[in-house]
Amino acid sequence: MIQTYPDAATWEGDSILYRYYCSRRRRSLAISVLHDLSVTVRAPYGTSREQIRLFVVEHAGWILRTQRKLGQQSNPEPLSFRDGETHCYAGRSYLLEVNQGERDSVACLDNRLVVTMRQEPSEEKTKKILDAWYRRRADILFHDRLAVCHERAASEGIPLPVLRIRKMRSRWGSYSPKGVITLNLLLILFPVECLDYVVLHELCHYKVGRHGPRFWKLLKRLMPDCQERRGALNAYGRNLWKRC
Repeated sequence: MIQTYPDAATWEGDSILYRYYCSRRRRSLAISVLHDLSVTVRAPYGTSREQIRLFVVEHAGWILRTQRKLGQQSNPEPLSFRDGETHCYAGRSYLLEVNQGERDSVACLDNRLVVTMRQEPSEEKTKKILDAWYRRRADILFHDRLAVCHERAASEGIPLPVLRIRKMRSRWGSYSPKGVITLNLLLILFPVECLDYVVLHELCHYKVGRHGPRFWKLLKRLMPDCQERRGALNAYGRNLWKRC
């Protein structure tokens, strides 16, 4: 899987969050704005971070217009599980490729999510296999990020909670008085920076139950860029509820 890196550029007071990666095969810079409003920049190997940021600023007007247009779509098409459909994983978009083979499996290869199944391919079976793969990946990644985020929270006397994962329709996470943190399975589609924001946000609820000044002060102390991450989470999730 290609490693991408988060960054942000400011244009006329607007903050544009994006991810970028460099490739030896590329000869020029390119920008994509996807249905989830995420922005990806592809650059030739050796391009500096400042050059990429300048390129984003130069195209900021187009990026924001495209995001607004996508965000105004009241009835986006529901997610399908056919060849060529765009699916997300860990903040990147991939083209779905469905094949028949010896066993049921999912492989994340370059810009593709390759789903293989023993029986004749169908959307129903593809969804079942892909959902199971997402759950396995979430179980690994969410536990890992909880451990990383708890290293920050431990300084405030916040204990490590029990983790549960399930798909939720109206929230990204929750923290129960019994010491259980529940994370939305759909966060497996988001960048790790957004996942970490939700995890640390919920950990802060151990000390402060309500979203008041004390809560936001605590969260900002543990995650100084929490406001930017919250904005990214909202941007990625704006159309997700309607499609999934």
